[in-house]
Amino acid sequence: MPSIDVCYSPELLHLYDLKGKAVVAVDILRATSTMVTAFAHGATDIFPVMKLEECQAFAERGCLIAAERDGIKAEGFDLGNSPFAYMNGNVQGKAIAITTTNGTRAIHLSMEAEEIVIGSFLNLQAVTNHLLDLQLDVLVVCAGWKGKFNLEDTLYAGALVERLQHAFSFENDATLASLYLYQTAKQDLVTFLRQSSHVRRLENLEIHKDTEFCLQHDVYSTLPVWKNDRLVDIAAKRELA
Repeated sequence: MPSIDVCYSPELLHLYDLKGKAVVAVDILRATSTMVTAFAHGATDIFPVMKLEECQAFAERGCLIAAERDGIKAEGFDLGNSPFAYMNGNVQGKAIAITTTNGTRAIHLSMEAEEIVIGSFLNLQAVTNHLLDLQLDVLVVCAGWKGKFNLEDTLYAGALVERLQHAFSFENDATLASLYLYQTAKQDLVTFLRQSSHVRRLENLEIHKDTEFCLQHDVYSTLPVWKNDRLVDIAAKRELA
């Protein structure tokens, strides 16, 4: 039976052996939720990058460029990090390069894994089904906030553990704690997270609707996976096949 474990911050990744494992990279508020939404609305490829300058260079390749720092859209970029900015038809058929404070870093620090899957509440069941098919050991990598623990990514990890608990083993306390936390909060995630640091940060920026949207379960069947140098939606490719 494969196992599932939870890494609460990319700063702790040095404690884990990623080789041969599937990583689920998650930044609920808002990077991975936004990536899932972008693919659901027709984006062809997503290039997650670490630095603003690196992201800007993708404009010369015909990509839309998206950037967020400290919750705010970076100046001079086409898009920020709100999922609603990707719903108006502007990403249909387009490739996107994106850099964010936490999420894109978590992806890049997970490159030793056998597979990197992009997780969010929005595509929770699609990720669950994919991991059941893969039958690899799984590590959920929470992006956190600037290297620190956060609640929302941990709640997602618990939700994924809950759906996989009968098919995956878990031995470490981080997995168990994530499951218990989600089971405590799942009846009303919005209220549970209201006092969390990142939700308060977003509310100070008056983006309440982003939080509520990103906490919805199973909105999309989108399944972004790292392939070569980019993310692709393998669910869309299966439909085309």
